[in-house]
Amino acid sequence: MFLNTLTPKFYVALTGTSSLISGLILIFEWWYFRKYGTSFIEQVSVSHLRPLLGGVDSSSPSNPNTSNGEADSNRQSVSECKVWRNPLNLFRGAEYNRYTWVTGREPLTYYDMNLSAQDHQTFFTCDSDHLRPADAIMQKAWRERNPQARISAAHEALELEDCATAYILLAEEEATTIMEAERLFKQALKAGEGCYRRSQQLQHHGTQYEAQHRRDTNVLVYIKRRLAMCSRKLGRTREAVKMMRDLCVFQLMKEFPLLSMFNIHENLLESLLELQNYADVQAVLAKYDDISLPKSATICYTAALLKARAVSDKFSPEAASRRGLSTAEMNAVEAIHRAVEFNPHVPKYLLEMKSLILPPEHILKRGDSEAIAYAFFHLQHWKRVEGALNLLHCTWEGTFRMIPYPLEKGHLFYPYPICTETADRELLPTVFHEVSVYPKKELPFFILFTAGLCSFTAMLALLTHQFPELMGVFAKAFLSTLFAPLNFIMEKVESILPSSLWHQLTRI
Repeated sequence: MFLNTLTPKFYVALTGTSSLISGLILIFEWWYFRKYGTSFIEQVSVSHLRPLLGGVDSSSPSNPNTSNGEADSNRQSVSECKVWRNPLNLFRGAEYNRYTWVTGREPLTYYDMNLSAQDHQTFFTCDSDHLRPADAIMQKAWRERNPQARISAAHEALELEDCATAYILLAEEEATTIMEAERLFKQALKAGEGCYRRSQQLQHHGTQYEAQHRRDTNVLVYIKRRLAMCSRKLGRTREAVKMMRDLCVFQLMKEFPLLSMFNIHENLLESLLELQNYADVQAVLAKYDDISLPKSATICYTAALLKARAVSDKFSPEAASRRGLSTAEMNAVEAIHRAVEFNPHVPKYLLEMKSLILPPEHILKRGDSEAIAYAFFHLQHWKRVEGALNLLHCTWEGTFRMIPYPLEKGHLFYPYPICTETADRELLPTVFHEVSVYPKKELPFFILFTAGLCSFTAMLALLTHQFPELMGVFAKAFLSTLFAPLNFIMEKVESILPSSLWHQLTRI
């Protein structure tokens, strides 16, 4: 009787209200997922309802050792989210600005250039700059946002004296060719060596002189590194290798504390690969591919390239599937899996499945920015090794079967940090580059469910409004079919139980 008294307006109101509520839930779920990367309903279910129902909270450590392990993992995650200076960063005047003149696009983001400005202030300034007029001018120049104002300040400082940091600024930003930049860096080297010798004699006379010597050391190392890069770009690779080796020796001797920030060994690896001096590349990797040292895409993928080189020219996926992998092939595949686990963005650039852009001045390890910086310089080395890209193409996706939940647990490295996407969007020009995201975010079940529920109820409301009598018939038929099993059970119960007992139960 209740169902027979319901009017079509009731069904319209019911389905319309359901559609509105599910639509609001869908909008909130989508907003929460876009902002925090997880489903709100799923998070509430796991965090609050699961403990109430007797589930074990996976986030609570069961023993002190687990707590310490999680603390170490958290510290590692924070360090992996640190932004590093790109060891192979291009020259702003001779390369980045020329790209802008030709294409009209800005290859560097404001965030990236702001980080460079902070680096320059760290490397090239100290508290005693006011003692030397030229250094005082350059201290203001490094803080200046306008490029022309910085260049004008550098020229003003050179009018007072030969200032190494002024030559550095002009070589980086005003020089329009690598040859011009090299000429300015040579002048900077001459001035920087004089300042370094003078401050070296006075470094033990007080903290002020010690800070000045540290600054002069940073300036000298920076100049030598950029001169080595100029030689590499101008084709004098052997000369560049010699200069980089000297700087790496200083690093091992710990004479220059900031050399670890420059990662000059990565410049050396790229130059040795250009010379196809694979024995020396292996020797450099033996020093720096150590478990106690921070990894990079250059180290991991160069190690994979060397192992792939031993088998790639004869590798055939059909033959390998028939006879199985040899020991050398297994080592090469494992090295590729290790490299892909460290930075899963690189293979798409090496296999030219995704277009390259100019690398930024700063990179995030294991992120898309590091992958671009590596592939931009090392793609040619992979192409030079016959069959290396074919081996990479056949094996790199197998890495993901070993790490089904990369954000929770890694295989050879710590879990993949969740901060890479946000940092890469700040470092890379998203206007013309689509940032690579790993792992791909899949829509949670509850968002799909609420979207389907919203669409279904909205369609029911529309059909009920347009065809009220027909939808009423369908609704009654649906409800009758739904309650048919229950009616069948009730009839069987009535037939089995005595009528008097059934009458008493219904009264109760």
